[in-house]
Amino acid sequence: MGKEIEAIALSRGHKIPLIVDINNRHELTPERLKGCDVAIEFTSPQTAAANIRECFAAGISVVCGSTGWLEQQEAVRRECEAKKVGFFYSSNYSVGVNIFFRINKILAGMMDAIGSYRPSMEEIHHTEKKDSPSGTAITLAEAIMSELRSLKKWVNEASEVEGELPIVSVREAGVPGTHIVRYESDVDCITLSHAAKNRKGFALGAVMAAEFLKGKQGYYGMEDLVEIKN
Repeated sequence: MGKEIEAIALSRGHKIPLIVDINNRHELTPERLKGCDVAIEFTSPQTAAANIRECFAAGISVVCGSTGWLEQQEAVRRECEAKKVGFFYSSNYSVGVNIFFRINKILAGMMDAIGSYRPSMEEIHHTEKKDSPSGTAITLAEAIMSELRSLKKWVNEASEVEGELPIVSVREAGVPGTHIVRYESDVDCITLSHAAKNRKGFALGAVMAAEFLKGKQGYYGMEDLVEIKN
């Protein structure tokens, strides 16, 4: 993702004064961050929150695409407000996926009224993916549960337990990201799916988010960028 983001940012006329990875984490300092408008953070569940706070401390707004760290989300939101910087978070920066999110929520609402379909999910990602299920799958699951009153929780395994939404996670080499939502009844099956062809769509969305965030304060998401309203 870092290489894709770099290529797209440069192609859109931006300058990149600092690139930090696992080999030079010590360079993420206020002095090094001077001159940056926005930091784009795509790392790991273990390091994301600390990286975000380092940028906030330097007065730098952050676009974050890391997933698996959201137990710290509210604390980061409060810090964003206290530091008067901007923060943009999405579990997925693809415009197509965010359209998929909207359709998923509408379909779940329809299914709640019908009541005869059992939902399940599957997500497939490359073998380097650190978290399971994916942040995109969790976003989909939470939207389904907000509409389907019979569901109490999601589980990251196959399940036929009443009130559980099963999410099956698969890791295969070279898969950028595929998400499938299924509704099974005794008479048919409805399938809603999104399959990324490469990572360019995610990287483009992240760069567009950084362009959007420049000069802003507060907490934002893809619905602000692409104006997809619930």
